[in-house]
Amino acid sequence: MNGNAGPPDQPSPATRPGLSDEDVQRFGPDPLARFRDNLALVEARIAAACARAGRARDEVRLLPITKTVPAHVLRLAHEAGIRTFGENKIQEAATKREALAELEIDWCIVGHLQTNKVKYLTRFAREFHALDSLRLADALNRRLEREDRFLDVYIQVNTTGEASKFGLHPDALLPFVDGLGQFPRLRPRGLMTLALFSSDMARVRPCFTLLRNLRDRAVTVHPGLTGLSMGMTGDFEAAIEEGATVVRVGQAIFGKRPTPDGHYWPGAAV
Repeated sequence: MNGNAGPPDQPSPATRPGLSDEDVQRFGPDPLARFRDNLALVEARIAAACARAGRARDEVRLLPITKTVPAHVLRLAHEAGIRTFGENKIQEAATKREALAELEIDWCIVGHLQTNKVKYLTRFAREFHALDSLRLADALNRRLEREDRFLDVYIQVNTTGEASKFGLHPDALLPFVDGLGQFPRLRPRGLMTLALFSSDMARVRPCFTLLRNLRDRAVTVHPGLTGLSMGMTGDFEAAIEEGATVVRVGQAIFGKRPTPDGHYWPGAAV
């Protein structure tokens, strides 16, 4: 026997039917197993962050972000136990919703919405996390009246001061909240923000702290605004420690996105 022989080659895992070569390259041969494993890791990180902050685990809701994940792959995510899908683009969400119509899924739109796309959102979305103008609130309310539906909304606030980000200026929040009473089809649930894109949590945390302080003021005007939708793959643990009630996590569950900005956040575990 050759004493230098290594261990026998391990058989390659079987590839699930219906996956293209591109799917396998991106999600692996068994996306269902990968999603389950990643989801368990994210859940453990959420629980640990809650413990560090002295919070109960049920105070924080995980919102999986499914943008760019094809509908046929999302069937496996659903099988893995994911029942809420968060999408940035309304047209992509509408197309996936049609393809997955027989599945029980709560659809949440977390990206900027133009008023001419309101009619698509109001047909099926359960939540909208990017309300940032009274004009948009009015358009949503009118369409919801026609659909005889209600919509949970989070008000987006720009806590970084970056011109590239949407959202209300912090000083504009309270006047905005004061005007929400004229839109009875909207159910304001809290505030949302996108923090600085940085691995330096000393720079990121102030964005979350600011949103929490704004929420504490806004809730005195509108008691329903208790939620804080903040934190993504690279910073959701810090967001939880600063009071997040919803964390929007995509890449830590589904992997790197095939887009120009498709990368893990700086310092995030792959």
